[in-house]
Amino acid sequence: MVKVRLGAVVAEFNYDITHMMLELAKEHAKFLESEITEVITVPGVFDMPLAIKKLLEQDDIDAVITLGAVIEGSTDHDEIVVQHASRKIADLALEYDKPVSLGITGPGMTRLEAHQRVDYAKRAVEAAVKMTERLK
Repeated sequence: MVKVRLGAVVAEFNYDITHMMLELAKEHAKFLESEITEVITVPGVFDMPLAIKKLLEQDDIDAVITLGAVIEGSTDHDEIVVQHASRKIADLALEYDKPVSLGITGPGMTRLEAHQRVDYAKRAVEAAVKMTERLK
């Protein structure tokens, strides 16, 4: 029996990195006797909140994980994106009374650092599963 049914929202931006994150998240969910039952891809991290909301509205989703990599550019855009997205993600968890874990790396990181942080996907799954179990 599956312990926790997870939805995943994955950014297409930096997809070489986020795809690896998704595969690692799926493996780790199985390890924790849970499952990612639905995946929604969105253009970028800033676009995640609406997809997260759609998943949280479903009765067959216990928690949502977010996967994205926000790499530093020549402006402060990366900081603005992560700040606003993470705030809205926290708001949605409170509004829907379901865990939403933050598996978004950055801001202020290089592409190499983003590759080194692919395993943050496991942390997102771990947090979502733990929070779901602890709030039952």
